[in-house]
Amino acid sequence: MRIVFMGTPQFAVESLKALVEGGYEVVGVVTMPDKAAGRGHRIQYSPVKQYALEQGLPLLQPEKLKNEDFLDALRAWKADVQVVVAFRMLPEVVWSMPPHGTFNLHASLLPQYRGAAPINWAIMNGERETGLTTFFLTHEIDTGKIILQEKLPISDTDNAGSLHDKLMLAGASLLTRTLDLIAAGEVRAYDQSEFALPDSELKIAPKLFKENCKMDLTQDVKTVHNFVRGLAPYPGAWTLLQFPGQPEESVLKVFETDCEFSVHQFPHGRLVTDAKKTAKIALKDGFLVLKSVQVPNKKRMEIGELLRGMR
Repeated sequence: MRIVFMGTPQFAVESLKALVEGGYEVVGVVTMPDKAAGRGHRIQYSPVKQYALEQGLPLLQPEKLKNEDFLDALRAWKADVQVVVAFRMLPEVVWSMPPHGTFNLHASLLPQYRGAAPINWAIMNGERETGLTTFFLTHEIDTGKIILQEKLPISDTDNAGSLHDKLMLAGASLLTRTLDLIAAGEVRAYDQSEFALPDSELKIAPKLFKENCKMDLTQDVKTVHNFVRGLAPYPGAWTLLQFPGQPEESVLKVFETDCEFSVHQFPHGRLVTDAKKTAKIALKDGFLVLKSVQVPNKKRMEIGELLRGMR
């Protein structure tokens, strides 16, 4: 079965690697165009492109997915099925092209957490379980018929980075199992309504921007702690705090915290510190203990290191 793979970030590489090492017939790879990055504006390849080049796989990097030259090149690969892992929204002319359709690997238990950042939002919302879904693409994003799902627990020590890696590995296995069903003609697909729990609210996973990564210090300790976990190590939760001896508030990125539950008299959002070793933020039911942080123009560091560097 001839397969075209579409993806861009590191999360997608593990799935492509599973196809290559598993002996599947990958006839081509589609990934995002190269972009300039860093102070030197050097051209940076996507992780998928880097792996595809190492394996000698044919490669397309279209600026526009409806471009006729791209569509002609895609048709020339004569794929039986297209596989999408962390790519971009495809037009119908692309996803309807192969005879066995196009399916996507999504890092949530659909229909929950449709959107661009399901791993982050599952942790930010305090979920105890998440998972992976393969589903056929259709017109509306993340709404197609489900082929397979696999559940994974979220531990108290997980952050977005560690959960990303667990899902990345499990996703590669789910993807190959899905392909095997399609190749054998045994695939069955189910409406997402069959996977929705009765009376459960559908939660979404919108793209992360600076604005929705700001910590809400009016919330309780556990909620803010989960928010930090869900944004670590990237893009990072942030807030504005005024440290002792500093003339004004500054942006503080927060990557790791602990919870300290207690009754206190401090106003919400007040920074409480011994100025040398520890710092914590007063919240309504206790304190958010800061462990790993970053201030502008500095590297990430332990809170004690930051405090000792201040006058």
